[in-house]
Amino acid sequence: MPLLLSFALLLLLGSLISGLAHRTIISTAVLFLVAGFILGGGVLGVIALQPGEPIVTTLAQLALFAVLFTDGQELGVRDLRSAWRLPGRALLLGMPLTFIVATVLGVAVAGLALTDAMLVAAVLAPTDPVFASAIVGRLEVPQRLRRLLNVESGLNDGLALPVVLILIAAAGGPHVDYWSLAGELALGVLLGVAVPLVVAQLLKLPLLRPTHTYSALVPVAIGLIVLGIAQLTHANLYLAAFSSGVTIASVAPELRESFQQFGELVAELLKLIAILVFGALVSPTLLAGVPFNGYIFAALLIVVARPVAVLAALAGSDLRWSERLTASWFGPKGFASVLYGLLVLNSNVSHAEHLFHLIVVCIALSIVAHSSTDVPIANYFRRSGETLASPEPTSERE
Repeated sequence: MPLLLSFALLLLLGSLISGLAHRTIISTAVLFLVAGFILGGGVLGVIALQPGEPIVTTLAQLALFAVLFTDGQELGVRDLRSAWRLPGRALLLGMPLTFIVATVLGVAVAGLALTDAMLVAAVLAPTDPVFASAIVGRLEVPQRLRRLLNVESGLNDGLALPVVLILIAAAGGPHVDYWSLAGELALGVLLGVAVPLVVAQLLKLPLLRPTHTYSALVPVAIGLIVLGIAQLTHANLYLAAFSSGVTIASVAPELRESFQQFGELVAELLKLIAILVFGALVSPTLLAGVPFNGYIFAALLIVVARPVAVLAALAGSDLRWSERLTASWFGPKGFASVLYGLLVLNSNVSHAEHLFHLIVVCIALSIVAHSSTDVPIANYFRRSGETLASPEPTSERE
């Protein structure tokens, strides 16, 4: 009950200042993060939560699933066919480079053993769609840049999970079956495609016509079915969510249109309560337990690892320098990294608690940095007029 009341009061306050936040660097995400920290067990004790509690994992999973499902509906198969090169660079080149740079920083700056540094890098390498949506949802930002970040953040969470599990095993955690991991990835995509296709065929039957009100609930039902089956079959939850959203946009665009506003509201609610819960986990004791070089590592991860890797991956593309810099900067860490960090914490890896605390600091700094810079970046593109002068590239200079 304290969590519900705290969330309701903060939701009211966040709603009242949302107009100001949309125009300035004030961020509702930071508001909920700081409020969670103050209300958490380490300060006031109003929201007393521990990392191992089911509500922490459940809220993070639901928020990530909802955002991936909603963001996937912004892209149809045709969109992906015409604009896959730039996200492909970010995923297939930028993400591995980010992992390598973060590993080097983990060893050289944070003083981690190589395997531990690789594990932390894998947890923090993927960008998070929950916070990337802060820039992806702004029409002032050029469309091809928004698509790049949307596709990248939608796919890299699911692709990073097998790497995290393999490295947990290498660091002393539970054994991993590689064939099972591959099957979970494939099953996630298959599930995300199959369920919307079946529903689209049902909607073609003469007797099955939802009313205007219930049309917005059909995608909700699809998402819940995908979520339920994915949990029962251990399919990759995040690839299933994103691929189901893309499939809805491709085969039933009318459902996407009716669901859009409702879906965005649900995703935003889940995002904010999950941020509040995450903030409650960030206690003063946790922050004090991370050495100074850990904070240097976290800062360098944000301002060096992602920017260097993505700028290298996008070299020679048709993107303007302002777009490349934005893509390289906007690599926030969020709920996927929280979930993977909890996997590390609950494993048999040595120094698991220290690694989790380091991961939490990186995520908290990322939320503050990236949630406070989306407005200045969007305003830059609006003033420069690059939004209208940024068509999809027809080719790239390799």
